[in-house]
Amino acid sequence: MKFSHDNVINLEDHRTPKAKVFTGRDLGRKARVKSEINRIENEFESVSIIIPDNVYSIIPSFFEELFMDVVLKLGKENFLKKFNFVSEGSYKYEKPLNEAIERILRDNTAIG
Repeated sequence: MKFSHDNVINLEDHRTPKAKVFTGRDLGRKARVKSEINRIENEFESVSIIIPDNVYSIIPSFFEELFMDVVLKLGKENFLKKFNFVSEGSYKYEKPLNEAIERILRDNTAIG
């Protein structure tokens, strides 16, 4: 069953079965492609990211790969305005998300 629709990307669709951790660039890259996040960002005024219940951790490298293109396009401030995060459980995603955003922008600045 697919949980994502329209402008809603539910990370449940990208979770390894029964996993409590979202980790790694590979999984983040697969989620970026499968979710069609770049298309969704272009088509909608806002995008909701649903973090499922029973998540223990999201490693910043997962967020980096998932959000790389949209953060580079929008910048931190506009990304955070356009993307709304909903945690269905008690997981606090803010620190790894902000770390990922900073890494994306820092690495892009260092390269370019």
